[in-house]
Amino acid sequence: MREADTAVQSADDHVHSVHRKLDFRWSTLVILLVAAAASIVLLTTLVTPQERDIGLLVGGWDFHVYRGGGRYVLNDLPLYTKPLDCCTPLLYTYTPFSALVFVPFVWLPDDADQHIWLAINVVLLIACVMLCFRILGYRITPYLAGISALLAIACGFLEPVRTTLFYGQINLLLMLMVLWDASRPEGSRLKGIGIGLAAGIKITPAYFVLYYLLLRQWRAAGVAVATLAATIGLGWLVLPRDSWQYWGGKFLDSSRISNWVFDPANQSLRGAIARLTKEMPATWLWVLADACLVAISMWIAVRLYRHGEPLLAVSVAGLSATAASPFTWTHHWVWLVPMTVYLVHRAVANARWWVAVVPLFAVMGSWSVLLPNDHQQRIGLYLFQRTGVPWQVLLNLHLAVYAALLIIAGLIASGRVGRTRRGSAPP
Repeated sequence: MREADTAVQSADDHVHSVHRKLDFRWSTLVILLVAAAASIVLLTTLVTPQERDIGLLVGGWDFHVYRGGGRYVLNDLPLYTKPLDCCTPLLYTYTPFSALVFVPFVWLPDDADQHIWLAINVVLLIACVMLCFRILGYRITPYLAGISALLAIACGFLEPVRTTLFYGQINLLLMLMVLWDASRPEGSRLKGIGIGLAAGIKITPAYFVLYYLLLRQWRAAGVAVATLAATIGLGWLVLPRDSWQYWGGKFLDSSRISNWVFDPANQSLRGAIARLTKEMPATWLWVLADACLVAISMWIAVRLYRHGEPLLAVSVAGLSATAASPFTWTHHWVWLVPMTVYLVHRAVANARWWVAVVPLFAVMGSWSVLLPNDHQQRIGLYLFQRTGVPWQVLLNLHLAVYAALLIIAGLIASGRVGRTRRGSAPP
């Protein structure tokens, strides 16, 4: 037990000894410049930004749901009885507290609201990449900020990120809260607040409370739970009717997200079981499968953290929370961004790691195709057909990529693949 505790403390000290400076390297700069430029070209040519229904600048449907939630709060209307926006049939699926958070969206100008939110999301993406480097032990410098911006732009081509930007989703803000929390030292009084607030907006980040408990970070777990409880309490205080409806059972109803578990856009483990068996999985089956996934992935994440791989550990936890969710849209897989930062960090030190980075972008990129009988392009390889790849592999592509990444993380955790050297920057 003492050895384990010492290992955890050693890892935590390593995470927060942010004294390293990311050295300037022409090779790194050129690679990321090319990657960012390629991302911009692909994002603006494969599907033009103004293309009807699928262009990057004409979406914002989920953002309008958030804005509708804020508007309903101001007008004292019920949140959970009908769609909040006349433009979409989407129901409000977030917590009552989240609607309070979304109130400022109401005050954005109508003709520019979704574009303002798109710009904010781009800034959030860059901030997430910067926090990843901070977790790796680097100081925030102008050069690191520039590298982060280039890598973030490159990540914009990843299908989950592009889809998040298109729909105006909240995923990047929630991930930023979790990453900020993970970047705090264990003794910080603020550690846990970020996860508690994120879980107060959307329940899924509460998964990280389990992560903290398994790391024996009792204070952080307690603060996260207390913060979540405070958000629930505030929701009850301001919106008692909606809170009664939501916490009385609607938060457990995944059909409010979608009734079609077989939807290829549902890249959860439950969805994969449904597609592979061609029938609705029994509750006990997918819960058991989720439990096995959580047990394996958490063992890997904890072991990684204890051996000085905090960014990889939190990335594994984030990806696993996404896979284990009862319903997971493809845009929820934005946790591929921290994983990408980790892989690029390793590739800078050892060129062989580009073998992992390049295929990740190739497989998870926002490639488009127009199939016969389709009236518009499909975005993402998981929607492609007649490619020579087994259809069931494509249908469950995000989970297949997750499984491959989990194997890599497991090999690092077991010591079969070299870990990042603690206290040293890449050569």
